[in-house]
Amino acid sequence: MTGTLPGPAGRIVLLVTSPRLPAGLLTAPAWDVVRGFPVLAGAESELSAAVRAAGAEVTVTRSPAPDLLATVSSHGTAVWLAGPAGDEELARELGLRLARQPGLAELELMYGSWDPPGARLLDAVAVMDRLVSPGGDPWKQAQTHASLAQYLLEESYEAYDAIAANDLVALREELGDVLLQVVLHARLAENLPEDECWSIDDVAGGLVAKMVRRNPHVFGGAEVDDIDEIIENWERIKRAEKPRASVLEGVALSQPALALAAKVLHRVDRAGLDVPLPVPTAGADESARLGASLLHAVARARAAGLDAESALRRATLDYAATVRAAEGDSAAPS
Repeated sequence: MTGTLPGPAGRIVLLVTSPRLPAGLLTAPAWDVVRGFPVLAGAESELSAAVRAAGAEVTVTRSPAPDLLATVSSHGTAVWLAGPAGDEELARELGLRLARQPGLAELELMYGSWDPPGARLLDAVAVMDRLVSPGGDPWKQAQTHASLAQYLLEESYEAYDAIAANDLVALREELGDVLLQVVLHARLAENLPEDECWSIDDVAGGLVAKMVRRNPHVFGGAEVDDIDEIIENWERIKRAEKPRASVLEGVALSQPALALAAKVLHRVDRAGLDVPLPVPTAGADESARLGASLLHAVARARAAGLDAESALRRATLDYAATVRAAEGDSAAPS
């Protein structure tokens, strides 16, 4: 005679929630179990308070595994409010106990909420706040926007190098270093006088508003035919937002000279201005003649669709490789 083995008599639900969301934001299935069955927890928390506020009872226990098994025996189902780490040790202990008592209960993992995209950014903000607050890192506390400026440039260049090397693993790390600078600047700005201070939320809020405002083909009713029209819309909206007395306003003057020259020439060309390039007079010094010659070279590069900054960088790196090879040859025994 054959038959089916009986299923478990009950279940233990390990309810895991995101610590980065308000405690009361649970899924409908999660609310069903906490309202329908006995709930246990290892300590009082925002989640236990939220569950109680919804009309459910929560029992705090220092003997979770025995109490959960006893609750299952008497009620069929028991719910455990897991801590932020997921209570892996408890899950392992329960698994071993249930293996020794087959048919008593099954162990079920239920997610009451999930981390939203970008949740770890909240962690980055929290960690930086800890570092800059009293009792944190003295070095970071002593920094200013001016003292950090060089690091922002250095980290950006390192990210650029990772892109140029097509090293996407390195790029992930380098972008993290750039993000560190953003978060640190924003945290330091919270310490400014009240009429000048701002926070990371102000930075993010301004960015979100700008992205929505300048992409009406996505967030509004605008229709576009191609990428050129998207760029034109962006520039038109930008001009309306920031009326400028000169087409050169907003150009980053601290960027490398070749890149700066290309950007200035681009702005002049886009504005349709006919401004001739400088031609050194006969009495001009060598530096002025060299500068004018380089500016003409950048203009020729733009006309050919080339990036003068990248071209010089590549030529310099190739030359550096040749130098290293020559050094190796000269060091080799003859």
